[in-house]
Amino acid sequence: MQTVLIVIHLMVVIALVGVVLLQRSEGGALGIGGGGGFMTGRGQTNALTRATAILGAIFFFTSIALTVLANWGRAPTSILDRVAPASGPSAPAPANNGNLLEQLQRMDQRAPASPAAPTPAVPAAPEPPRSQ
Repeated sequence: MQTVLIVIHLMVVIALVGVVLLQRSEGGALGIGGGGGFMTGRGQTNALTRATAILGAIFFFTSIALTVLANWGRAPTSILDRVAPASGPSAPAPANNGNLLEQLQRMDQRAPASPAAPTPAVPAAPEPPRSQ
């Protein structure tokens, strides 16, 4: 069903582009267009306008139908259902275990000691250019 609707939608899009391109320019578009063309009579203009409106309505209908079909089988979900409870060392400690500084100190004491890495040498600041 969805594939058939997509094919119809694409045919409507192509027809809509074609009908819009066939319409006579109203001028003001950098001085181009507005001359004689494929369909220049008043009756043809009304037919093209009507065809554009009909194709536009069909385009909106197929777009909405495709959206409804895409969401038809989905169950409603909540973002809160996807959040896992925090655990491990990154989990906050209970509020009755002291202030934040004490909690951080306890977490630092629990962390395994890593071998001391040599600190990188800081390069000397470059000398300012001398003026002559």
